[in-house]
Amino acid sequence: MLHDARVAVVIPAYNEDRLIARTIEAVPRFVDEIVVVDDASTDATLSIAREAHDPRVVVVRHLRNRGVGAAISTGYSVAFDRGAHVAAVMAADGQMHPDDLRAVVGPVASGHVDYCKGDRLSHPEARRRMPKVRFLGNHILSAFTRALVGLDVHDSQCGYTALSRAAGHRLSLSELWPRYGYPNDLLAILVAAGARIREVTVQPLYGEEVSGVGWRHALFVVPFVIVRAAFRRMSSRAARPSSDPALGSSMNAES
Repeated sequence: MLHDARVAVVIPAYNEDRLIARTIEAVPRFVDEIVVVDDASTDATLSIAREAHDPRVVVVRHLRNRGVGAAISTGYSVAFDRGAHVAAVMAADGQMHPDDLRAVVGPVASGHVDYCKGDRLSHPEARRRMPKVRFLGNHILSAFTRALVGLDVHDSQCGYTALSRAAGHRLSLSELWPRYGYPNDLLAILVAAGARIREVTVQPLYGEEVSGVGWRHALFVVPFVIVRAAFRRMSSRAARPSSDPALGSSMNAES
């Protein structure tokens, strides 16, 4: 536990049999439960996760591949249903440093914010550690997200995040974009709900992982998701009375 909050880590996994065991082993001890969501992998990911020598591990399997966003949504549901107060997300490929998890989870576990996300671009080594195309692309997509979603976010594409159970139960997570582009969609959903959001600097890690995000995703899919999310947010704002009691007055976006 952290700040008296029960913490779960959600690990969405698709064909990560080379790295999934190492990722599970690296999850810090303050985490109470590890929810691995196998998104219909065709390799040994599922069996390796099930054989993990860690009593904290719970494995869920999608019978068909639904996408990383859908896997995270499933993980949130399982984690919160099993009693987690906070659900963090760590990639199965080890691209998120476990030493940063406390910084990501802490603001949510302490009740200061509803959602906390990592910011790799503000790390002093970001320009050197990140591939140049990703460094530039993430800056562009973050600027696009800021303009259309209405949130002063520095690294919109970072998936190292933590969400509170209270906020999760208020969001329409079933409507979350199911594949790459889900971080932008989730930010828009959070902003529309008036959630308190914070970014913390995390380490950019690039090693043995093989990214599933190609140029088509960066040029077409993610911008489409951002525009879609912005239109949905504007439509929701126009339809909702300003005195809607579903929005807590203490929920404000912050960077």
